Amino acid sequence: MSEAEEEQNEQNSGRASLNGFLPGGEFGSIADRRAYEQRLNSLPPEQKEFAEESTRFADLWQYFSEHRMELPKGVVEQVGGLPKLPAAEQIAVLRRVNQVLMEYLHDVGEDSGVRQ
Repeated sequence: MSEAEEEQNEQNSGRASLNGFLPGGEFGSIADRRAYEQRLNSLPPEQKEFAEESTRFADLWQYFSEHRMELPKGVVEQVGGLPKLPAAEQIAVLRRVNQVLMEYLHDVGEDSGVRQ
């Protein structure tokens, strides 16, 4: 196989693995709440807890984005460091970050419109 063919195969392989993150893919977003709950309940406990906290963070981040609010700097740094932490610590950090963001929104205004 030529070098060009090998490179093309690598690119196709990379695209195929990323397709799982597209809507409808194995790791893609889930718009249907029941399908989300089913997938969540099928996870092992630690992964389920991480997914729940990640979803809360994503909801908060989306709210901040929609309202053109910047995430506090400390939050960005903590979330950026998650990949370096063990799984249990990742969950604890996400839980603290979510609490900080909710308190921040509470301080900004009583009617933030974010679900908990």
